[in-house]
Amino acid sequence: MIDIPPRILTTSVADALIAGLTAVHGPLMFHQSGGCCDGSAPMCFPRGEFRVGAQDVLLGHVAGDVPVWIGAAQFDYWRHTQITIDVVRGRGAGMSLESPEGVRFIVRSRIFTDEEDKRLAAAGQPPRGR
Repeated sequence: MIDIPPRILTTSVADALIAGLTAVHGPLMFHQSGGCCDGSAPMCFPRGEFRVGAQDVLLGHVAGDVPVWIGAAQFDYWRHTQITIDVVRGRGAGMSLESPEGVRFIVRSRIFTDEEDKRLAAAGQPPRGR
């Protein structure tokens, strides 16, 4: 069995915010924005509010069962990168659930090692939306 490194992680601060948002809004999901008006921010939505399409790639789940999706074009740029969702003070994206809290989700990243990259390649492509 291949030990596959996670493509997506969260910090403890992000986990606490996700738990609080879940308590208010119910099950959540993330979509890693591809740029546009909100830069490249992880956007948090009530699960199902953002329609995932066939061009979206599932990076994994955080904070228990919160799925994190990314557009296929952006995934092509980030496929060799482990992404960590973190939280900083400041105004978040207007459409993302944390915006009224005075904080925003951000991404931090690191490049996978050559060995991790080989294991990810051996595991095959991550799932895509419908």
